[in-house]
Amino acid sequence: MKSLRFLVLLVVVCFGFQKTSAQVYRFKTSSLSVMDKNEKGAWNKWSDFKKAEILITLDGKKDRIIVNSKDLQLYKIDSYLEKVSTDADDTVGFNCTDNDGAKCIILIVTRKKENNRMQFYINYTDLKMVYNIYNTK
Repeated sequence: MKSLRFLVLLVVVCFGFQKTSAQVYRFKTSSLSVMDKNEKGAWNKWSDFKKAEILITLDGKKDRIIVNSKDLQLYKIDSYLEKVSTDADDTVGFNCTDNDGAKCIILIVTRKKENNRMQFYINYTDLKMVYNIYNTK
């Protein structure tokens, strides 16, 4: 019985420390491109990048992502995806729910072969947005 109590206490302590180590990351955007589906359900081409200087906050403590655009975009992080690394990219992903209740996948991609350029993707079933981003201090 004592060993079971110790095991439960150990699990609670480990999960407690894991949650408190979550961090807040801030990114600034420089431009935005969008892509949607046409009437037949096929993806259109990406739009040309347009200037978009806003702040994006990834708050691991509160499990949310905030895109401070003209219309505030708030995403609840439902789950954290495994980091995927290739020769060309590092990708960190999140399954999210937006403030309207719609599900989406958010990806932060670092392009290794492009001087570590970073991009922030918001992917819905019928719409995709990509911001060029950089870290802010």
